[in-house]
Amino acid sequence: MSSFIVLGAQWGDEGKGKMTDYLAENADVVVRFQGGNNAGHTVEVGDKQYKLHLIPSGILYGDKLNVIGNGVVVDPKAMFEEIEYLEGLGVKVTAENFIVSDRAHLVMPYHRALDAAKEKARGKNDIGTTGKGIGPCYTDKAERSGIRVCDLMHKEVFKARLRENVDYKNEILCKIYGLEALDFDVIYKEYLGYAEKMRAFVTDTSVRVFDAIKAGKNVLFEGAQGNLLDIDYGTYPFVTSSNTIAGGVCIGAGIGPNMINSVVGIAKAYTTRVGKGPFPTELLDEMGEHIRTVGHEFGVTTGRARRCGWLDLVILKSAARVSGITSFALTKIDTLAGINKIKICIGYDLNGKTIDYVPASLEDLALCKPIYEEFQGWDDSVEKARSYDELPKNAKIYIKRIEELTGTKISIVGVGPRRDQTIVVSEI
Repeated sequence: MSSFIVLGAQWGDEGKGKMTDYLAENADVVVRFQGGNNAGHTVEVGDKQYKLHLIPSGILYGDKLNVIGNGVVVDPKAMFEEIEYLEGLGVKVTAENFIVSDRAHLVMPYHRALDAAKEKARGKNDIGTTGKGIGPCYTDKAERSGIRVCDLMHKEVFKARLRENVDYKNEILCKIYGLEALDFDVIYKEYLGYAEKMRAFVTDTSVRVFDAIKAGKNVLFEGAQGNLLDIDYGTYPFVTSSNTIAGGVCIGAGIGPNMINSVVGIAKAYTTRVGKGPFPTELLDEMGEHIRTVGHEFGVTTGRARRCGWLDLVILKSAARVSGITSFALTKIDTLAGINKIKICIGYDLNGKTIDYVPASLEDLALCKPIYEEFQGWDDSVEKARSYDELPKNAKIYIKRIEELTGTKISIVGVGPRRDQTIVVSEI
């Protein structure tokens, strides 16, 4: 039995989709434990490319059980659009290979409306949300006014809770933001339609996952976003609205910490982020643009250009600490091919003092100056490597130094977007 977590060790967009897809080959169950359809994973299998937002990456294998845990917020409209998209590509999604927690909260139309209105009202102080309604849905969850999947399964319960929410949210939308009121009847009818389509998929997923682990099955817990977007340990307030670190698995999937065997942190060979906030190693020059272009650094969900910079080991050390990362999967070293001199940030200079952690205060983080080590680059032969020994010498030096400075082994190296461009260095 092996139960392990795969999560992002930076600001997200590290290649979790590809790595989850790769590791899912030997898994029996793949569980999504947080976030919503604000996430985006791109997976390439042969000559096909799949863009996933809500459904776990294991769905691309016909024999895996894919689970939406209670920690996820589910937009039924987006979920069924994604199912239709996958089925159009020949991927079957049935109640046999896909289940949804009855405790998961539902993203409603008023959540999307409030998300957009709030973000617009922030003006130049906007956070850069995806506008998918994720934050307002988690707000309702914490405020104990949310609507769960189990509520949707009971027509009268859903009707009463929807009425209460629509009346209240319309007050906010109309009187605070000057927007038109939402129509209760339209929403009610729409979601009753989703209820019937969802019913076959809905169950107590905590029980199913627990039973699978006890039966000796291999279970993969798939994270969305990344460590620095965690609501507690990320660069708040420029974060997501859930716990993206490994600790979020126990809450978001309903299993105990003693059931986790290992944690794989996915990290790019450089650093990217979307949206606002301090970024110590950001490259606002031709090199940053080069990395963005070669690495195709544009958001799967939003299409936004990602900010790019050198690899920041302060971030990786912080991720290893708070998530108990047992090994890293290093992706996209092929993007750095052809660059003569490559840098790694090994620490921050904060007001003359060297630190090796990410400070809580964004004001302090903005003052942090990266301390760099410089490395000789490698050529594009890295893309053809299929074993560690076949990697260019300088790439291996780079990898070894990352292991030394983080105190964490690198178990997997990605040299391209396809499944076959994945080198296993050691067991995870």
